[in-house]
Amino acid sequence: MAHAPSPFLDPGTHASANNIGILQLRRDHLIPAVLSPNADSDYAEGKVENTRFGSFPHSTLVDQPWGTQILASVVDTGSRGKAKKRKRDAKDNGAETTIPEVGEVVKKDLVKASTASSGFAHLIPPTPETWTLSLPHRTQVVYTPDYSYILQRLRVRPGDHIIEAGAGSGSFTHAAVRAVFNGYPASDDITNGTNDEEANAVGVSKKRKRKSRRGGVYSFEYHEPRAQQLQVEIKDHRLNDLVTVTHRDVYNDGFCLDDPSSPDADAIFLDLPAPWQALKHLTRSPPSSAVLKAVAEDPSTPSGEPAPATPQVQPPTTPKPFRSPLNTNNAIRICTFSPCIEQVTKTVSAMRSLGWLEIDMVEIQAKRLEVRRDRVGLQEEGVRGGNSSPATVQEAVQRLRDVEGRAAVFHGLQKEKQQEVMRKAEAKKKGHNVKPAEDGEGKKKAKMEGVPPSKQDRLERTKKELESRTLFKEGRLVHRTEPELKTHTSYLVFAVLPREWSWDDEEKARKNWA
Repeated sequence: MAHAPSPFLDPGTHASANNIGILQLRRDHLIPAVLSPNADSDYAEGKVENTRFGSFPHSTLVDQPWGTQILASVVDTGSRGKAKKRKRDAKDNGAETTIPEVGEVVKKDLVKASTASSGFAHLIPPTPETWTLSLPHRTQVVYTPDYSYILQRLRVRPGDHIIEAGAGSGSFTHAAVRAVFNGYPASDDITNGTNDEEANAVGVSKKRKRKSRRGGVYSFEYHEPRAQQLQVEIKDHRLNDLVTVTHRDVYNDGFCLDDPSSPDADAIFLDLPAPWQALKHLTRSPPSSAVLKAVAEDPSTPSGEPAPATPQVQPPTTPKPFRSPLNTNNAIRICTFSPCIEQVTKTVSAMRSLGWLEIDMVEIQAKRLEVRRDRVGLQEEGVRGGNSSPATVQEAVQRLRDVEGRAAVFHGLQKEKQQEVMRKAEAKKKGHNVKPAEDGEGKKKAKMEGVPPSKQDRLERTKKELESRTLFKEGRLVHRTEPELKTHTSYLVFAVLPREWSWDDEEKARKNWA
């Protein structure tokens, strides 16, 4: 079965209809939009994205190469609602009642958008980074500096399965999909053996047939409206074959799904108010009652943090047999995302009781650096991005001398002109014949030779020099940090759960490595 590629995984070279595209207005101001040029709209130009920098009809965005600068259009806002009115009037006047499809009617009545005098935006492809900056916030999101470090520490690779609890707005979900993606699952995706890593693992037979392992994200969310909204977004982004969104209380119901082969997780990310209450389900074997009692010794919540939204229910009278959601062949890595240090202490205590090792806590504080060329000097006059102030005292003194020199020549010419006028008036008064004046333009041109150039002359000279100048190599390279820290600071707790090792595994390993 052929799968339509997701624009987050394979955006192609051009924006296409019915796919998501992102309009970048400024560095941190992005607007996502599903490009639907033929969709029903109140505008005569079709569906339009209205921004503070202008209006952008979808018809001007489709089939454009990614990264193109899109000029704003003049949108006829006065025609809003006319398409629906025309259809209603046609019925009232006894016109033909057979109405084509809505898309055909709108396409027929579409008006070609005309370019506005100002305003533009850049059309860029969707990525987890751009989606994080533009997604609709339903909860506090995990930003790029955090999730990039988390995925690196979890050692997530293509083909891995990852559990995410507390999906929220779906920022981490999109980043995790890109990290684990190694192809879409297919019904006939069968191999005659296992990969090299699994063949070398203890207890795995090379002759056994099994499905090829494809990457997958298993996302759990307790809040039902948020879970439903995330499912809609995942489907619109064509990631539903790789992401399984489940509405569940993982504190009580755990992470196992109806499919016995899932989640089979290699990595875990918990963004929960009380992650220590979910750890009892993330074990390879059922924990003893003593361990469960040690984990639940302090049921109070951290100060300043609301109590878990789910009440503690009584266990069922007939408990289900234990089934681990973890991959039995690999070591499992986990990360918990907690804003309070009290949550960290309880999580670490529960991890130690349940056998997690290499427990570590990290706090990320990211700052953006602005790196640019600082070009200062009088030769930068009229150059975009340049500072035309004098760079040295010598430049300032020379510019003053040039200004004073031009001023002296100008006043000299004015004085000569005034004297010539007075001479003619005196001669006319005495009745003498006035001789024709000499060529004033030629005399002025002769006097202006050797005089410093005017501002217009300097701008024209700079414009010609720009054709051969390499501005990206000129100036002083400087960098500045942003004035304030813009990140969602939280504590990241990492840990590792080793795979179980039995005496049979030890004997097989001795035979293989004798």
